[in-house]
Amino acid sequence: MENNNYCVIMAGGIGSRFWPMSTPEKPKQFLDVLGLGKSLLQLTFDRLCAIAPAQNIYVVTNLAYADLVAEQLPEMSRGQILCEPMRKNTAPCIAYAAAKIYALNPNARMVVAPSDHLIVNEKAFLQTIEKAFEGAEKGKLVTLGIRPTRPDTGYGYIEFDKDSHVQAGDITPVKQFREKPDLHLAKSFVESGHFYWNSGIFVWSAASILAALKEHAPSLHNIFCSSLRAYNTSEEQSAVNEYFGLCEDISVDFAIMEKAKNVEVVLATFDWSDLGTWGSLFDHLQTDSHGNATIGQNVVMVESENCLVNLSTLQMALVQGLKDAIVVESDGKLLILRRDDEQNLKQYMKLLEE
Repeated sequence: MENNNYCVIMAGGIGSRFWPMSTPEKPKQFLDVLGLGKSLLQLTFDRLCAIAPAQNIYVVTNLAYADLVAEQLPEMSRGQILCEPMRKNTAPCIAYAAAKIYALNPNARMVVAPSDHLIVNEKAFLQTIEKAFEGAEKGKLVTLGIRPTRPDTGYGYIEFDKDSHVQAGDITPVKQFREKPDLHLAKSFVESGHFYWNSGIFVWSAASILAALKEHAPSLHNIFCSSLRAYNTSEEQSAVNEYFGLCEDISVDFAIMEKAKNVEVVLATFDWSDLGTWGSLFDHLQTDSHGNATIGQNVVMVESENCLVNLSTLQMALVQGLKDAIVVESDGKLLILRRDDEQNLKQYMKLLEE
């Protein structure tokens, strides 16, 4: 059965909310943001090797990052690096990978995971994937839900039946997906007890996701799946270049998950962060007695509280009088931002572009 297991790592984003370390030339998935000696992409690959043989793991990335992927994952062949010629969100990415894998193995079952997640308890993660495979074997489209620890407005939410007596670790039908809420609504979601964060990690059979594409996103299905003959041949890249030029820019949540009736969620028990922002990284760093997390050899904090300071490329730094702030320096670029304002970083980046 393991030979029917395939994993797809989505690694094409630019990680703009991790500026200034993350840049379009080298986004956060290729960085060692945790100080562990491995990039987020490498950590993800290592984690998924416990689910599928290394030769059954694929990375979908932008064409510009193909060499970076090859450099960081020498275990992979070039044929395992799937190159998008342009960014069109997650639905085309998944349609491409699913069609290619189905052409190889119609019995394939797939784990689709972003490249920038932090998962602390990998044993619990593997148990959750096994539970998700149970649903996939029954033709379900399964997503992993994460129990919320705070009313976060940066995540989408998954609602399940509060009266079903479902427990953590169980699999249960999804009632509906809810987009990123405002703070008031997020608080009500958390207090209700029957909303989990949408992790963006999916498990299904290749046949099931292609059937869902045909039903709910027929234009995508027609583009990527009407003919499978080019996949896994020398014609694949030129065909895919054409497909991406024709398809719409849409997420898999909008295209399929919010419409399909055969969607289930596993209520995951492992600690998780999507590391989408500096604040999400802060939660996983060691802090001093004043709540400050620092990265850098000689960073001295004075009269400062609850700050994240990453000055790893400076020889010495003194930070005095800051509270609830994010300070990051990288390659001559400096970020000083209130922690409670980090969701607006993309907006502020437009000022720099101007």
